[in-house]
Amino acid sequence: MSAPAGPKFNGTMKAIVFDRIGSPLDVLRLRDVPAPSAGPGQVLVQVRSASINPGDFLFIQSLYPDPKKPRLPQIAGQHGAGTIVAAGDGVSLAPGSLVAFSYQNVWAEHTVVPVEWLIPLPAEYPLEKAGQFMNLITAWDLLEEAKVAPGQWLALTAGNSTVATMVAQMARRRGIHVVSIVRRTQPEVDLKDFGASAVIDLSEQRDPIGEQLAELTRGQGLSAIIDPVGGPLVGDLVRALAWAGRLVIYGGYGNDRFALHNFDILMKDVRIGAYVYRYFFDPPKKSDSTVLEAITELAQSPDFRVRVGGTHPLEDFERAVRESWERPEQGKRFFVAEGGYR
Repeated sequence: MSAPAGPKFNGTMKAIVFDRIGSPLDVLRLRDVPAPSAGPGQVLVQVRSASINPGDFLFIQSLYPDPKKPRLPQIAGQHGAGTIVAAGDGVSLAPGSLVAFSYQNVWAEHTVVPVEWLIPLPAEYPLEKAGQFMNLITAWDLLEEAKVAPGQWLALTAGNSTVATMVAQMARRRGIHVVSIVRRTQPEVDLKDFGASAVIDLSEQRDPIGEQLAELTRGQGLSAIIDPVGGPLVGDLVRALAWAGRLVIYGGYGNDRFALHNFDILMKDVRIGAYVYRYFFDPPKKSDSTVLEAITELAQSPDFRVRVGGTHPLEDFERAVRESWERPEQGKRFFVAEGGYR
C-alpha cells in the first residue's frame, strides 16, 4: 500500500540520520530521505511525539548487542507516538488511531512499524506522555522488580531523571517512601511534587550517606535501590540496605565502578539484578494487555506529572540532542509535529 500524498509527504520526507558510528553530537544530520510505505502487517505512522533518550545515544554509538545494531545509513530514534495514516493488508487498526511504539527509524516525519509493535492509546491521550510511553513502562517494571512493600523505603539515584520521577509517583501511590538522590537540586523542580518523601543533594552532603539514610528511615534501612548511574555511591547505598534488600541496575550514566565485599551482600541476603527495558528485543505480547492498560490509565491522570525539557521540530535537532546529552536533568525533550502539543 503506498503512502498517502500530502504537502509535506510527497516522495521524500525529513529525517535525522547517521552514516557512521560515533557521538550523536558529531554524526547526526537532517536529510531528505525516501518516504516509506506500509506493507502487509505494517502501518505508516505520522510521528507526532518522539522522545530523546539515553538509549538512543547508545544505539547511535553501536553499544547495544545484536540485533539492536545500526544498519548504516540509519534513521535515529527508537521510541515515540503518532497517528496511523495508512495500513497494509492484515491490519485491523484504523487510520487516525493514536499509537505508541518502540521500534526504529522514529526521528522522522513518518515511520513504518509492524503492527505487533504498536500499543494503541486513547485518542485524547496527552502526547507528552504518549511519546515517552516506554519510559512509563520502564518505571512500572522497575518498581515491580524492586519488590518494595508499603511503608518501606526505596532509594532512587539520578532522582531528577525522567524515569526516577515516574517511579517516585508510582511508588507514592503504593504507600512506599522514596528518597531521591541527586547530584544537585534543580531550583525549579520540587521532587516532593513528583513523589519523593525526601531528597538528598550530593553537592551539599556533609555526613556519610549511610548515616543520613539510617536517620531518615529511623533505622529501618533501604528495602531497595534503583540505579542508572553506578560509581562509589552505589556501594554505600548497598551497605545501607535492610535484610533481603535489592539493587536494580538499569543504566550506566557514570564511568566509575563501585566496590563491595562478599559480606556486604551475604550478611544481608542482598539481591543484585539488571533490568533491560521490556520491549528491547521482542514486541508486546497479548498477555501484556492488562499491565499496559493499567499504565495507560495511571499516567493519563492529570495528577501524574511528566517533566518536559523542551519540544523541537526536526530542524532543531542539534540543540535538542545537545541539551539532552549535556543536561538530561532538565527534563525529557521531544521531536514533535508542527505546532507541538503544549
